[in-house]
Amino acid sequence: MCGIVGVFNHPRASVMAYYALHALQHRGQEASGIVTMYQDEQKRSTRFGVHKGEGLVLDVFGDPEVFETTLRGHSAIGHNRYSTTGSNSLANIQPFHFNYRHGLFALAHNGNLTNTKELRTALKDDGAIFQTTTDSEIFLHLIARSRKDTQIERIREAVQTTHGAYSLVMQGENSMYAARDPHGFRPLCIGRLRHDGGTAYIVASETCALDILSAEYVRDVEHNEILEINERTLETGEFVSHYINESMDKSSHCIFEYIYFSRPDSKIFGENVDKVRRNAEESPVPGTEEDKTVVIAVPDSGNTATLGYARVNERNAGPTRYEIGLIRSHYVGRTFIAPGQNTREFKVKTKFNVVRGVLASRRVVVVDDSIVRGTTSRSLVNLIREAQPAEVHLRITSPPVKYPCMYGMDFPSRDELIANHYSSEEEIATYLGADSLRYLSVEGLMQAVPSGPGMGYCTACFTGNYPVTVDVDASKLVTEE
Repeated sequence: MCGIVGVFNHPRASVMAYYALHALQHRGQEASGIVTMYQDEQKRSTRFGVHKGEGLVLDVFGDPEVFETTLRGHSAIGHNRYSTTGSNSLANIQPFHFNYRHGLFALAHNGNLTNTKELRTALKDDGAIFQTTTDSEIFLHLIARSRKDTQIERIREAVQTTHGAYSLVMQGENSMYAARDPHGFRPLCIGRLRHDGGTAYIVASETCALDILSAEYVRDVEHNEILEINERTLETGEFVSHYINESMDKSSHCIFEYIYFSRPDSKIFGENVDKVRRNAEESPVPGTEEDKTVVIAVPDSGNTATLGYARVNERNAGPTRYEIGLIRSHYVGRTFIAPGQNTREFKVKTKFNVVRGVLASRRVVVVDDSIVRGTTSRSLVNLIREAQPAEVHLRITSPPVKYPCMYGMDFPSRDELIANHYSSEEEIATYLGADSLRYLSVEGLMQAVPSGPGMGYCTACFTGNYPVTVDVDASKLVTEE
């Protein structure tokens, strides 16, 4: 679930990429990097500018001198790392860059390939030497080994060989490229920014990265599409578009992007995330004028869904009051994307506190986006119980997560998913310490998301229906983290 960005034709391309990565920090907190290309006038050649490091964007790029001395040039690509495959090491920090017979090339990848084992084995048998343990490096080998005549053909051959989820931003010496896999699992959008020197184009995982730059949203990169941004684009405003596969009409967008991962102020897959989250409401809890139902969110991803739930609950079940009952500390990372269960449990304890006066002696409905392992939910219920509410009801705005995600979310093993350990919502509620628990149905979720010709969704983590097969047993898959 990494965040990626590309900036083409801006005199401060690396600075623009830095701010975009800052806006995409929620998509990965383990490491960050920027790669630029610039003309070395003394040596009369194109060179890379590279700066990467572990930690948050603000930490990695804490020294402003790096933008003046290292990250020069009018084009840049950036990456925030969230690891699902490959160890958390310096070698795995993207963007990756290399120099091959056709010149300089750099790449940043968001997603997860499903035929990694097969491709790595074949490439190693053919003499390839891998420098990392991440599946993203496979793209570099495939592009470098391609015998096609043009860069776009080499990219197309590489992405046709790989299977699974990939949103890519790439830069060559004269062009920038963006691509989404034929199913369009991960979001990717294009923006335009006018500046004194002309027009810059930005490619980013979410539109919130365009907003921070005051860039104009142009459109999404379509599923099954490779876009080329070059001098012709600067002159005409038109993109050079290519299909990856000729016969791929329907997308399989990751529905969990709407549920949890994308920022509510972003627009992905053609719709505002905030609007979708407000629509995903079921299972009201009755209230009276004397004893109103108090509805609170698990911040931050549950905030907008809670507003929708409170509105519907007022209409269907009686007097309801929306309250801020949980305060989140913004100085710790997301528990969901911290690698390692011990780290995740520790962060739950440092992340939230309750507003006791709001919850005491009340019938409280806690709205959250999902339950994966149950660690966070159980700890939260215990925290809320300390405020002595009369009742605690959990309402989850997604169906039960029962299957591992093969395309980039951190659901690595069926054994870790709480929904596979209990046969009913009542049993899970008892384990979590809640008076009741209700999940959103799959049907209710599908009604909440936008639909249209050619638009489909991946719901594999709920249903087990995987759009792309994998080269290992899904029930046994685990990551290296």
